[in-house]
Amino acid sequence: MEFNNYQKTVDCIREKDSRHEERKLVIVLGSGWGPAVDALMEVEGEVAYEDLPGFPVSTVAGHFGRLLWGDFAGVPIYCMQGRFHYYEGYSMAEITFPVRVFAALGIECMFLTNAAGGLNPDFSVGDLMMIHDHMNFMGNNPLIGPNFDEFGPRFPDMTSAWDKELQSCLESCAKEADVLLQKGIYMAVSGPSFETPAEICAFATLGADAVGMSTVPECIVAQHCGMRVTGISCITNLAAHIGGEKLSHEDVSKAAKHSLANVIALLYRAIPCMHEIL
Repeated sequence: MEFNNYQKTVDCIREKDSRHEERKLVIVLGSGWGPAVDALMEVEGEVAYEDLPGFPVSTVAGHFGRLLWGDFAGVPIYCMQGRFHYYEGYSMAEITFPVRVFAALGIECMFLTNAAGGLNPDFSVGDLMMIHDHMNFMGNNPLIGPNFDEFGPRFPDMTSAWDKELQSCLESCAKEADVLLQKGIYMAVSGPSFETPAEICAFATLGADAVGMSTVPECIVAQHCGMRVTGISCITNLAAHIGGEKLSHEDVSKAAKHSLANVIALLYRAIPCMHEIL
């Protein structure tokens, strides 16, 4: 993929959004998080992913597949309603294509959300977990291949991939909203099958608190581009053998919807807080 491919999409968004220079933050809404837009965002414009040059198309239930722009809790942002996953058959370059587009647009911060299975025995279904760090067990890395020097260095440092100042912002906002915000390490796997009990035991032994099938590729590319990153997982199920029940995507989506009140209360405070930091 060439740098010019990203520029075409950037130009397309700039043509549609007259306030693009004001926006410094993008939020990516994962499974079940989409309805938060209805409660918090004054939408000024939107475009389906399929109408953006180079953008993949979301194929998973619960991912609306559109880019929105407007004021979110009073802050001018971009919002991705739905993301792309490695298991959908897209390459790493394709699923992280939007990240580089936003970097070229001048976005400084990426707020990533997802649904995840809980590994930590202290977690309950419906909990929100601030991502403190991650492990990449997807068997691939989005930076493999020729380096885009226009975006970042060949060997980017990942020591502070998850921004500590933004984490402090999330924690203080959660306290203000009286929302329980767990803290943990997110492990990314390729999917689409859920993990076996043996895999879950191994992941927990390694120190993972939650497991999912997204987010880490976006974080890696955002860090490569010099963007600040923070994120939250909604614990929508207890991973294999912990909860004692079979898992399904429908159950994950239902659990995410049940946590929406806490999601909205937290985002209402967190987005303005992060905007001030930027």
